[in-house]
Amino acid sequence: MPRCAFLSTDNLEEFFVYDDLVKPFLRRLGWAVEDVSWRNKYANYNEFDLVIVRSTWDYQDDPDAFVKCLERIDASSARLENPLSLMRWNLSKDYLKALAEKSVPILPTLWYEQYDSTMLNEAFEHFKSDELIIKPLVSANADHTYRFRKNDITPLTEILMTTFAERPFMVQAFESSIIKDGEYSLFYFDGVFSHAICKRPAQGDFRVQEEHGGQLEAIKPTDDMLLLAKQTINALPAPALYARVDMLNTSHGLAIIEVELIEPSLYFNMDVESAQRFANTIHNKHA
Repeated sequence: MPRCAFLSTDNLEEFFVYDDLVKPFLRRLGWAVEDVSWRNKYANYNEFDLVIVRSTWDYQDDPDAFVKCLERIDASSARLENPLSLMRWNLSKDYLKALAEKSVPILPTLWYEQYDSTMLNEAFEHFKSDELIIKPLVSANADHTYRFRKNDITPLTEILMTTFAERPFMVQAFESSIIKDGEYSLFYFDGVFSHAICKRPAQGDFRVQEEHGGQLEAIKPTDDMLLLAKQTINALPAPALYARVDMLNTSHGLAIIEVELIEPSLYFNMDVESAQRFANTIHNKHA
């Protein structure tokens, strides 16, 4: 019987996790499945045929240790999914530059190595925008992501200087469509479209994650969404077992916010066939 590990973290009590929906279908296909914490230094990955990174939602707290864990898995006899090279590429959000170089539309972005007091005023001028978003290049679950107006800079200065003193970050104009229309996520299993959702932030917030009060809705993607998502999938440097393509409307059309290739929630709860679809994809690729 082949064995599969879902790589997770120690404590997921504060998160919405849907990966358990996949396990019964994998077991029916003849797989033994169990969760393994990426923080478990004693895990023997040679015991598994396949390790799939799933809910490692604290990896941004220690990305170096996380990468070392992935390297251990990759050096074992187990197959790592997504591939290590692809997850390395996806670890820092400056992968968006590589997508833009392949003509994939992304949100206009300024990139910085470390914070100083002049940068945000320059960014307001650059974008001609009333509001900005600042976030680290390595992050998850909207950690250390801030939305602010020009008169908010002084009250936030100490927080921003502390947060980004030695942490590369990105700055974008705030897109009001995230409030009006929401953020669209399209899911692909081994390059094939599975399902799509719209995520809307809670009243008064801008973060769409459920942990921050975001609301989810299953949607039928438009042809333009499917076209952009497929263009993005085709621009990746390696094939992905799973991918979540996040996009939103802008005044210039749809644009990619992120492509999640490491530990995205795949929202199996939003499509009744998606969990079985993912299990079948795993089985057909690795059995």
